[in-house]
Amino acid sequence: MDVLFGNLSEFLTRFGGTIGLFVLSAIASLILGVLLAAMRVSPVPAMRAVGTGYVILLRNTPLTLVLFFFALGFTKLFFYLPFFLLAVIGLSLYTAAFVCEVVRGGISTVSAGQSEAARALGLGFSQTLTLVVLPQAVRSVMPPLTSVQIALLKNTTVAAGFSVFEAGGFYRAVNEQGGSTLVALLWVALGFIILVIPLTVLQRRLEKRWSVAR
Repeated sequence: MDVLFGNLSEFLTRFGGTIGLFVLSAIASLILGVLLAAMRVSPVPAMRAVGTGYVILLRNTPLTLVLFFFALGFTKLFFYLPFFLLAVIGLSLYTAAFVCEVVRGGISTVSAGQSEAARALGLGFSQTLTLVVLPQAVRSVMPPLTSVQIALLKNTTVAAGFSVFEAGGFYRAVNEQGGSTLVALLWVALGFIILVIPLTVLQRRLEKRWSVAR
């Protein structure tokens, strides 16, 4: 307890950074992931190719390498941005590939007859997708999408290795003051458990409420 209470301000500040990193990355990855899913089911071959290439590239690239590029390479190639913002960009781009596949899977559960009926009414591809298909896909998408966001929350700890001020680096701050690194890591683990539990409960409730009969 001494490790926690002796560094309580540091602990809370770092977890505040983790929550901020998670929320911003979750929103950005959701928006980008839906756009990528739309590209992957688009009738335009070039858009499908770009969406597929993005997903293949990001899903098969370790997150550490993605963050390594943004932390060390982005500034040299383009312009300076704070490490926190670079971490948000890296996490968002990486997670969007997984969000894309979840949304695309949800789209595939919607009957093809729905799209055909929408086109018969004169709706274009974007209107059919946003007004007809996606609203029906939400039921099957939300539970696995919550799992992706839980994984994103855990992945924020990788950003600690790139000087981002978040919970994953709490143990180093304690170690610098001569405290127990192991105890600090246990408190960090407990903090993440507390953050993950609400998402897990939400996931289970959505699975029960929006279960789709197959």
